Amino acid sequence: MSEPADRPAPRSPKGERTRARILASAAELFSKSGFHAVSLRDIAAHAGMTHAGLLHHFSGKEALLIELLGRRDEDDAAVLLGTDPATSPRRFLEGIVGIVDRNMHTPALVGMYAKISAEAADPDHPAHRYFTRRYQILRGLLGTAFGALAALGEVHPDVEPLLTAGQLLALMDGLQTQWLLEPDAVDMRASVVDFLTRVGLDLSTAPLFPVGLADQDGVPAGPEPTAETRDSPKNADARP
Repeated sequence: MSEPADRPAPRSPKGERTRARILASAAELFSKSGFHAVSLRDIAAHAGMTHAGLLHHFSGKEALLIELLGRRDEDDAAVLLGTDPATSPRRFLEGIVGIVDRNMHTPALVGMYAKISAEAADPDHPAHRYFTRRYQILRGLLGTAFGALAALGEVHPDVEPLLTAGQLLALMDGLQTQWLLEPDAVDMRASVVDFLTRVGLDLSTAPLFPVGLADQDGVPAGPEPTAETRDSPKNADARP
C-alpha cells in the first residue's frame, strides 16, 4: 500500500544535520540581537550556506523560531515525561530543578529565551501567543504540584499554590538574566533549591540534568560547512 500523498517525506541524515546547523545559528543570533534585528540572510551566512539553501529547509524566520522553541519544549518534556504534578508533585519539581540545571549548560538558548520572551510582550510578535500559553500552562502545573504537596503537609501550611507557582517562575526568569550577565556569580540551581527549601521542600538531592542532553545547547551544531556551501556566494547584509 502506498503512503498518503500528504505525508512528509523522511529527511536524510545530511538534511537533518543541515537543519541542525541552521537552528544552532538562529539560536545564537536571536540570543544576541533578538528576532526582528536578524535576517534570514544573516542566519544563512552564519550557518555557511546561501539564502536559497536555507529556504529549502525553512520557509521563514517564524518557522525557525517556532521550531527552536518547540525543540526546547521537547527537551523539557523528556525530563518531565510521565510525571503527573497531582500524583507525583515532588518528582515533578525535581524535574523542574533538573531543567534549571540544564539551562546552566545552554547559554545560547537561555539567551534566546530571555531576549525573545521580552520582545513577545508585544501582542503582534510571532511568539506572543506561544509565551502567553507557556506561562499559563506552567503556572497551572506548578500550582497543582504545590497544592498536592500542601495537601500532604510537605510544604508550609501558609503556602498559596498558584502564588508560589508564579513566584517560582519569576525567580527562574530573573535568575536567567542575572546568569547571562555574570554566569560565574549566579548559581541558578542552588537559588531555586533554596527557594523551595524556604517553602518547606528540600530538593537539594534532586538529580542533575543528563549531561548528554545538556551539552549541545539544545540543538546540535552539525558539521562544518561543505565545499558546496562554503564556496557559495553570500549576501549577508541584504534583508529579505
